Amino acid sequence: MYLTQHTDYAMRVLIYTAINDDALVNISTIADTYGISKSHLMKVVTALVKGGFLASVRGKGGGLRLARAPENINLGAVVRHLEPMQLVECMGQNNDCLITPNCRLAGILGGGIKAFLNYLDGFTLADLLNKPTYDLLYMPKIEIAAV
Repeated sequence: MYLTQHTDYAMRVLIYTAINDDALVNISTIADTYGISKSHLMKVVTALVKGGFLASVRGKGGGLRLARAPENINLGAVVRHLEPMQLVECMGQNNDCLITPNCRLAGILGGGIKAFLNYLDGFTLADLLNKPTYDLLYMPKIEIAAV
């Protein structure tokens, strides 16, 4: 099993935003920092805003910030919001598998997904923040003095 790139990028955005919580951040800076596509990141950020993990401030001087404190952003909730968790066809709506009525695969995989998400539920965004990551990602706000 693996998480999609979409969820991987979402976690990176949340980490970056949490570390730089003293100012609004923008998609271009995050994309440049991680070396990832700005257009793809825009889709990720939209999903995080819709999920209530990020807040978007529009207009001049706008940007992104966490919608709540890092210790209140549960990793399991983020993954549930972003991942379909449909590992095989029979777990989805368009199931045409012949053996579904007698197959136990979906139940077994569903148990694995439940255990995985229960484990992630034990962690928050705050658990991902540490000094080495802070040192790599923190972008101090530059004050421009009036002349």
